Amino acid sequence: MKATGIVRYLDGLGRVVIPMELRRTLGIGEKDPFEIYVDGERIILKKYAPGCCLCGNVERELVSLYPEKLICKPCIGIIVKNESKLIESFSTH
Repeated sequence: MKATGIVRYLDGLGRVVIPMELRRTLGIGEKDPFEIYVDGERIILKKYAPGCCLCGNVERELVSLYPEKLICKPCIGIIVKNESKLIESFSTH
């Protein structure tokens, strides 16, 4: 983790301002969504990146096959490979 030397204080509503120079450097725009993580005593903010709805991977190229649901190509491959099993499981019910 790289120290920036920047200190910010929370306001009365618990908000903190991320300095403009950091937002520019990291490509963070106005109203960009963030994920919040807790690691022991640390609060970690991460720019939100939607992941595969099956495996959660955000690193791979994602395909939208259903509104607001993204699937990575390896998961699509698994589905295609197991197509006959899927069809069989639905036809027996």
